[in-house]
Order: sequence, then structure tokens, then C-alpha cells
Amino acid sequence: MTVIATESLSKRFPRVTALDRLSLDIGPGVTGLVGANGAGKSTLIKILLGLSPATEGRAAVLGLDVATDGARIREQVGYMPEHDCLPPDVSATEFVVHMARMSGLPPTAARERTADTLRHVGLYEERYRPIGGYSTGMKQRVKLAQALVHDPKLVLLDEPTNGLDPVGRDEMLGLIRRVHTDFGISVLVTSHLLGELERTCDHVVVVDGGTLLRSSSTKEFTQTTTTLAVEVTDSDAHPDGTAALRAALTAAGLKLHDRTEDGLPGAGHVLLLEASGEETYDTVRDAVADLGLGLVRMEQRRHHIAEVFRPEAAKAMEVQA
Repeated sequence: MTVIATESLSKRFPRVTALDRLSLDIGPGVTGLVGANGAGKSTLIKILLGLSPATEGRAAVLGLDVATDGARIREQVGYMPEHDCLPPDVSATEFVVHMARMSGLPPTAARERTADTLRHVGLYEERYRPIGGYSTGMKQRVKLAQALVHDPKLVLLDEPTNGLDPVGRDEMLGLIRRVHTDFGISVLVTSHLLGELERTCDHVVVVDGGTLLRSSSTKEFTQTTTTLAVEVTDSDAHPDGTAALRAALTAAGLKLHDRTEDGLPGAGHVLLLEASGEETYDTVRDAVADLGLGLVRMEQRRHHIAEVFRPEAAKAMEVQA
């Protein structure tokens, strides 16, 4: 089943092309739409909701044409906008009940669904407080609740972790994952933070400048490489354990990368080397033991979604993150 499909979809404004002949097929599950700010993510969502017409091309959501079936699409789809758009002088319960009624639920069903949904997003105790006194994380949960209250088949979440601290991000990502696993609702979530999508999504779509760079499963993105990451702690005999291990492994004939990565506090840096077979692991183990160092980790590296981007785009996204 295809949840979202686009064919040569383009959106042009007088001075910029937001989408350029974008063709996608997105199935059920949790799909991440990743790209730097200005990559066309929000524009795509508006087109999928039937709120903004495409310049050319076609798109369908749940089998419905966005150009002619916008109202029917919005009946079956939940939308969590990126920006703060909540009324400060009403409670979460009042607002979500209102949104449920707007979606066609009768009064009693709207109140019951609101209570269940606010409990699901972790706002049940605070549901009668005015939204104006909520933290950023609580407001994001209200926006998620109103997207879910009418029991949609698909939810579109635009940058749902914006403004959240690391703990708040993890909690929101957990909620997003549960939207699909607990309720069977498909999710399209946008983000410019690559690591979030690697941990949360089944499928990832990468866009840059309105064009498609890649669309594939998260497992394909993050498949293992031949690079081995090794991290050690120092010892009295070797106050710089990383440097001592690099020298020992180079002398043993292993090929090490020039770059290193930051390791855990007190563990120096992470050495990166090419693993040519099982004997590489034995060589590293023996070198660490001979030097009297503590082995923190030795593991195969995985690809990251950032590697799909052109260098300048990846750099821009790292700055934003």
C-alpha cells in the first residue's frame, strides 16, 4: 500500500523553486523527511494537505488526489505544524476538544477522545491549565494531541522536536514511534536533525534544494562498513593511550584513518581503522592488552544519513544541529 505518492511534483515561487520534479512512493510505517532548512519539506506538506497548489506534477495521499480531494484528505490526516500556533488563554482540553469537533466528532466522543489522547502524550494531569503557561515541550505535546484526536490514518509532523532539550527530544521521538506501533497510524515526520530520524524511522527520504537525493529504508542507510572504531582508556605507563595504540597498530601493519572522533570523558579519542578480517580484531585486542590499556569499545562503524548529502549541505545541517 502506498500512503503518499508524488510524480514530478514541482512548486515554484517568483524567486525560488521549493520543489523540483519530486517523485516519491511512501508506504506505511514511520517515514522521515530530512533536509536542511529551505529544502522544501514544509512546502511538500502543505501540498499534500491540499493547502497549496503545485506548479506542476501530481500527488496523492491515501489514494486521494491532492488537487481535487483536499477536504477528504484532511478528514483522514492529522497535521502538527512547525510553528507555535496555540491559543494561550484556553486549556489543552478545551483546545483539543475543539479540534476534535472540527474534525466531525460529536461532543461526547470528542471529550472521550481528548482525554485518551492527552493521556497518551503525557499531558493528562495538566490538561485543564491554560496553554499560555505551558513549557515548549508541553506545547509540542498539545500540537501532537490535536493531530491524533480524530484517529487519522496518517499524521504529518513538521519539525516536532523544535525547541526541545535532549531529554524532551527523546521523549517526543518515543511518542512518535508509539503513534505507529500502538495505534497503527502511519507517520511522516520532518527534521533537519539526522540522528533523530536514524533512531525513529523505518524509511528515510532525503531532499536538498527541492530535489530527491535518496529514498530507502533506514537499515539500508545505516548498514555496517569495513571501518572499525576503537576507544581505550589511558594507563600509568601510557598517559596518552590513544597515541600509544595508534603507534602499535601502525607498526603491526594495520591501516588507520587520519581522523579521530571524540570519545567518552577520560577515554581520549576514537581510532578508526580498516578491518580486513577477523585477524584485525585479534591484533587490536593483543595490542591493547600488551600496552595495559582499558578497552572501552571495539565495533564496526555504520553509515550515517549525513553521508548522502553533498559536503556543503551536510556542513549546513551540522551547523543547524
